[in-house]
Amino acid sequence: MIKRKQRIPMRDLGALSGADADTAAKNRIGGRDLNLFRVMMHHPDLTRRWTVFAGHVLQKQTVPVRERELLILRIGWLNQSEYEWAQHVEIAKRAGISAAEIERVKAGPGAGWSAHEAALLQAADDLFERSMVSDDTWAALAARYSTEQLMDVVFTVGQYNLVSWALNSFGVPLDDFLPGAKTGET
Repeated sequence: MIKRKQRIPMRDLGALSGADADTAAKNRIGGRDLNLFRVMMHHPDLTRRWTVFAGHVLQKQTVPVRERELLILRIGWLNQSEYEWAQHVEIAKRAGISAAEIERVKAGPGAGWSAHEAALLQAADDLFERSMVSDDTWAALAARYSTEQLMDVVFTVGQYNLVSWALNSFGVPLDDFLPGAKTGET
């Protein structure tokens, strides 16, 4: 992964009040304020609106969790987004994706996946490289997925492409509980 310089400092979320404090509290995970939100809360209105969409993609979509995480890991890897990758490695493990499979995501769709999972990874590659899912990839996914699921594939890759861009551009450091994090930095 490419190391990036932190460009936007962490915001003290304990100093927020009113709607901003509510927004920060709603995005606390396991009692923790993630560094992503400590940076994003420099723009509370954007954060409030973005988290509605992000919440759909992460928790309410139609693609099964394992498959969603494969998509997220692949686009995070393609973007060399250290933060995105590290966060979703942990989520992927909780979703039952093995360490070997996580490592294989880096190699892409040709790394011994089932036909369906290879098509998922190829969809991420297609979108990253050409801004659209190829006809062959679409047909492979459509053999198993509903229209809603096909749409959720595209929006999952798009959401996490956007997040990877933001994380990389803002230089959001890894949360202290993630492997590879530097402790004591803000």
